[in-house]
Amino acid sequence: MNRLTWLIVAVAAVVPQPTESPTTQAARPNIVVIVTDDMGYADLGFQGSKDIPTPNIDALAAGGIRFTDAYVSGPYCSPTRAGLMTGRYPQRFGHEFNISMTEAHQDAGLPLGEVTMADRLKAAGYRTALFGKWHLGFAPAFRPTRRGFDEFYGFLAGAHTYLGAGGAANPIYDGDSIARDVPYLTEAFAQHAVDFIRRPSTQPFFLYLAFNAVHVPLQATDQYLARVANIAEPQRRAYAALLVALDDAVGRTLAALRDAHLEENTLVFYFNDNGGPQQPGAWNGSNNAPLRGGKTETWEGGIRVPFVIRWKGHLPEGRTDTRPIIQLDVLPTALAAAGVAARPEWKLDGVNLLPYLTGDQRPPHEALYWRLGTRLAIRKGDWKLVKVTPSGAEEYPDTVPDLSGASLFNLRTDMSEEHDLAAAHPDRVRELSAAWLAWNRQLKRPGWPPPVARGRNQ
Repeated sequence: MNRLTWLIVAVAAVVPQPTESPTTQAARPNIVVIVTDDMGYADLGFQGSKDIPTPNIDALAAGGIRFTDAYVSGPYCSPTRAGLMTGRYPQRFGHEFNISMTEAHQDAGLPLGEVTMADRLKAAGYRTALFGKWHLGFAPAFRPTRRGFDEFYGFLAGAHTYLGAGGAANPIYDGDSIARDVPYLTEAFAQHAVDFIRRPSTQPFFLYLAFNAVHVPLQATDQYLARVANIAEPQRRAYAALLVALDDAVGRTLAALRDAHLEENTLVFYFNDNGGPQQPGAWNGSNNAPLRGGKTETWEGGIRVPFVIRWKGHLPEGRTDTRPIIQLDVLPTALAAAGVAARPEWKLDGVNLLPYLTGDQRPPHEALYWRLGTRLAIRKGDWKLVKVTPSGAEEYPDTVPDLSGASLFNLRTDMSEEHDLAAAHPDRVRELSAAWLAWNRQLKRPGWPPPVARGRNQ
């Protein structure tokens, strides 16, 4: 038995087995996790957008709980997805950098010793599906069908075309086979989600719908461009057209739940994987206002994202929650709704949000942490300590971390991070520095090298 086979067997051995009866399993809620890609913080109607119509995602927010201070664990794509799938800070297991389609990353992927959300829900009696972007490894052992998903229709890399998506260089997979005759990609993912929801089954389901919209390339059809003809700037208009198509796709998915009378038995999560890219030469047309910075950075614009949770009949509707949360919370929250008790040995960093959404007024987290190479941040209460070095996303983290020159902000009064208070509050700087360093000592060295600068938009 080779090492890779041994690891796969070992993972299977640690995945928890269902203990409830089929009747109990059938009564559990379905879980739908919708993730969008590279969207700006201000680009949805419920986030304040005036130029791009997003009625379906806005309706989702109106029917659920909208979080103003929601975060992701990675300032770009792959670490965020690794954190979502495990409920753990990805830097704990070396999943710090993006995975590019290069020789240096051909063996990179979500470590096989990590158990995914799909693994855990499948073991609890759920049927599982991923439609969309994976970005957690290309080698066969890392692919979704080996990581707990019964069904997969999507791609393995970080970026993909929307038109002519059936190309051989970065194929669309249907299970483990390469798909042909792929329609406009956003529509294709939505159609698979709708078909999956409509399929009769006695089992509850876990649907992970990971759109690549609105990530570049900005390929939109005439029908979508026509709906944002009011936008004069070409880049912004093309981006808006991708977002309109995405909103339609989310609407089709939610309508399928409604038509199947599943709304009150489905827990829905929606969030974006990181902030919109704002760097010169990488801008995709997104708007992160009023936040500072963007994708790959630990400024708020890189890590704070739109976030909604909806469970009709079980959670409040139309509420806005200002407490800091993070996408690591999705896994323990979903497991709790499914009746799966998290075990201490899983070492989850996320928390079950359900008690906090139904009465507990305390903050779910004492502090939240970030590291991407030599870019870092910590938020504790209203205070945030952050350091963003120019090339930090393309560097290994320092063996002896250098926090000198870090900036301090009070996000309650300054969410745009305009007024550095480090000089005025040295005790606060020392407190947050010590907390970040204690967390950093628990982390592993990255498992693969960072992508070069040209790979920021992967």
